[in-house]
Amino acid sequence: MLMTARDLGIAAETRVLKELHRRGWHLLDRNWSCRWGELDLLMIKGRRLLLVEVKGRRTPVWGTRAVMSAKRRRLGRAFSCWRAEHPERADCLLQVAVAVVPLPPSNGPVRWFPLEQLC
Repeated sequence: MLMTARDLGIAAETRVLKELHRRGWHLLDRNWSCRWGELDLLMIKGRRLLLVEVKGRRTPVWGTRAVMSAKRRRLGRAFSCWRAEHPERADCLLQVAVAVVPLPPSNGPVRWFPLEQLC
């Protein structure tokens, strides 16, 4: 059975989510959206928030090139909207990362890339 692009995206997010659960992170939101865009995974561990942009790739395009400056601005705006809805998390430290997940037929490891800034 062939998987659609949506199915592959869900599978990639689920793989990242499972890996983060094993590392002690807890899910706050998945595919949260507002007019500015969507936040794939928003996790919490203690007082740290982790915003993860998940990119499934069939070819080995690695790194933050998968999230160019326009996408970073949209992520920043979307996160600002999320934070406005969750003022109880205002004192949490934010980390942002891109998780690049190899899609079938490749079965390599998830590659992690921190984003230095959103905008």
